[in-house]
Amino acid sequence: MAIRDRLSGNEAIAYAMRQINPDVVAAFPITPSTEVPQYFSQFVANGEVDTEFIAVESEHSAMSACIGASAAGARTMTATSSQGLALMWEMLYIAASMRLPIVMAVINRALSGPINIHNDHSDSMGARDSGWIQIYCENNQEAYDSLIQAIRIAEHKDVRLPVMVCYDGFITSHAVENIELLEDEVVRNFIGEYNPEYYLLNEENPISMGPLDLPPYYFEHKRQQAEAMRNAKKVVLEVAEEFAKISGRKYGLFETYKLDDAEVAIVVMNSTAGTAKAVVDEYRSKGYKVGLLKPRLFRPFPVEEIVGALKHLKAIAVMDKTDSFNAAGGPLFTEITSALYGRADGIKVINYIYGLGGRDVKIDDIAKVFDRLLDIVKTGNIGEVYNYIGVRE
Repeated sequence: MAIRDRLSGNEAIAYAMRQINPDVVAAFPITPSTEVPQYFSQFVANGEVDTEFIAVESEHSAMSACIGASAAGARTMTATSSQGLALMWEMLYIAASMRLPIVMAVINRALSGPINIHNDHSDSMGARDSGWIQIYCENNQEAYDSLIQAIRIAEHKDVRLPVMVCYDGFITSHAVENIELLEDEVVRNFIGEYNPEYYLLNEENPISMGPLDLPPYYFEHKRQQAEAMRNAKKVVLEVAEEFAKISGRKYGLFETYKLDDAEVAIVVMNSTAGTAKAVVDEYRSKGYKVGLLKPRLFRPFPVEEIVGALKHLKAIAVMDKTDSFNAAGGPLFTEITSALYGRADGIKVINYIYGLGGRDVKIDDIAKVFDRLLDIVKTGNIGEVYNYIGVRE
């Protein structure tokens, strides 16, 4: 039976962590992720979990402790945001290259400078090529469900890679929504016991981790890491299929909304997808064939599947809540256009950078993007490709 409740995104993540009952959690507080380890530490203090909670002096140390714990054979989790993720940078690559199945909630917040505590995607998008699987979530329910699935994905024998579960700071992390929770026993049966094949405390099969890796071997190890990322796409779908059986909620590599017969569409991530769906409904009621694609799995990037979903469109607007500062477009835009190149040529694609530093994105803003797409189809004139919306020029 589902447990109906009202929780914020951070409460939902901490609740899922309690149900998972990891061996080790190491964390350092940073807005807006602070509540996750704070709520979870209460479960530790109350004896509701068996977790060793490690309070460290920085996020770099938090990830270092997670790496040590995971290498020793412990199921390990953490959470962070913004500058905290940036301070972990060096260790993110080590966690991934050592093939450690650490699961981390990333509560998206703008990177300094200037100092800003509000939401955009510059933190996790900056870490997109660190070797971590990345899952992006629209709302509290999706964040809760994705964290539980992330354990199974990370620990799968064909993957063994760390996973970030990303959701929007304050918009999702602090907003209280209705949510359906699974029973503790259901979650624990779903994730199962963690029995790593290789770990440092296994005295019967001693190994080394993180040794010097010179030219005769380094390339092959990186190739194996890349293959694990390829394998992750299939595993994500397998785990989602199993999760649907216990929850009734089905997840894919991405979500489409009224896209099948659409002529134009927006591609956008996380909470803004909810706003965009309302605009899709409004424009559909007026007879316009508009739709939406919301990426969920960003690493690995599901090229073939996304192309299959978008190839019938005439025009697409990709919306990025961060800027790559490459003078060419945001990270989601460059991934989408790279995927379409040579596979679905002829589609007109434009980019909008929006919402940096927590700037509100409103229904009127999304409507302007759809108006632009409809005009491109009508006139054939694409105009400026790399655009900003909601900013004072």
